[in-house]
Amino acid sequence: MPAIAEPYRIKMVEPITMTTREQREAAIRAAGYNTFLLRSEDVYIDLLTDSGTSAMSDRQWSAMMMGDEAYAGARSFDHLVESVRESYGFPYVCPTHQGRGAEHLISRILITPGQHVPGNMYFTTTRVHQELAGGTFHDVIIDEAHDPSSLHPFKGNVDLDKFQALIDEVGADQIAYINVAVTVNMAGGQPVSMANIRAVREICDRYGIIMWSDATRLAENAYFIKEREDGYADRPVAEIAREMLSHFDGITMSGKKDCLVNIGGFLAMRDEAILTKARELVVVFEGMPTYGGLAGRDLDAMAVGLREALDDDYLAHRIGQVRYLGERLQEAGVPIVQPVGGHAVFIDAAAFLDHLPQDELPAQTLAAEIFLDSGVRAMERGIVSAGRDADGNHRHPKLELVRLTIPRRVYTNSHMDVVAESVIRVFQRRKEIQGLKFVYEPPTLRFFTSRFEPLAADAALEEGRPEPALAGA
Repeated sequence: MPAIAEPYRIKMVEPITMTTREQREAAIRAAGYNTFLLRSEDVYIDLLTDSGTSAMSDRQWSAMMMGDEAYAGARSFDHLVESVRESYGFPYVCPTHQGRGAEHLISRILITPGQHVPGNMYFTTTRVHQELAGGTFHDVIIDEAHDPSSLHPFKGNVDLDKFQALIDEVGADQIAYINVAVTVNMAGGQPVSMANIRAVREICDRYGIIMWSDATRLAENAYFIKEREDGYADRPVAEIAREMLSHFDGITMSGKKDCLVNIGGFLAMRDEAILTKARELVVVFEGMPTYGGLAGRDLDAMAVGLREALDDDYLAHRIGQVRYLGERLQEAGVPIVQPVGGHAVFIDAAAFLDHLPQDELPAQTLAAEIFLDSGVRAMERGIVSAGRDADGNHRHPKLELVRLTIPRRVYTNSHMDVVAESVIRVFQRRKEIQGLKFVYEPPTLRFFTSRFEPLAADAALEEGRPEPALAGA
């Protein structure tokens, strides 16, 4: 396959600095072995998230200079609505400060306490908002999504039999809506096929169920359809995305991903009644319906960015860079989720640290070890992210992953080489690594602010040895 160069030129740079091992040891200890609590200045290559970390284009910066900062009725809102209608096909838009704000609003609007919300694997903040609104989440993704080694091309697909079984069990009137993520983050950035989306739509039409989408990474999903699904190879991604979204009643959108901005999100929908309710709530929680907690310049940047994210050349490079990192790790025998997804390479931490039981937090441990090795910051996506159930017990997800999340238009493949070499070094000494335990845990979304310490410290105290400072020390 020929090399794919960046489809842009770099005309502004931000210096980054490599730290010493001693500095990183102090930093991870101060952060409670939680990469979310590291200071940015202590990080060399930041692969914590692709949310709000993209580099904006010259057109986006130019649009920001023209932002209308009127409190109500700003033309920047009109620009966003026009862009959403043109690119996504939804007539109504309600901006929010970010995707989480949109999740909050739609959960309050569509869920009556006691109802059920099926989805193709949970996402952390989405499930929390659904549960806070009184809903019960049900995973209806295909079984292959829970198998890191499965090569199914559309591991994000809804299992139609599971969806039908839930309808039969609780009744269609007790299903608030089905939420179909495109792509599925927690499964490894895996896409949903157009055929599966159509099939889910048919079931929803048969029973009168609302079909919603977490469309945060819709452009990447559309690109995978172009690559992998018959009949789409010669169609532009923008056209595929428009067809894909035509099957949904509405979407939640985090503009911080496929709109290529540093802050922002929105709800988009076809039903004016849902829009009216969203506008009533957004005033309470976010701001006026025409700005939703954002500055006018943010709305303008988002309006430009969502068009740019549907460019075929941009997506070929974007997904190609993620694939490049994945292939380097695979060649070295590092276990990762396959096929490589759209926004990140997910390391199978359970296989990587197969000597650690899940309750010793292998993914959290591995993320800390990668930072210690090189200053590369990654994210846990396993038992810590899954949280606790209603009885207070740890949820034990089948996937115990570390996410190496690649920001858009930020790093080069040379940076990916540094990342790969670091992960491979840690892999070569993996049997030396010991696990972590919680020392602080908040009641919800614990992965953001929990703190940990090495289990090695317990063993050292029991044996009367000096306490080691670090996991794996």
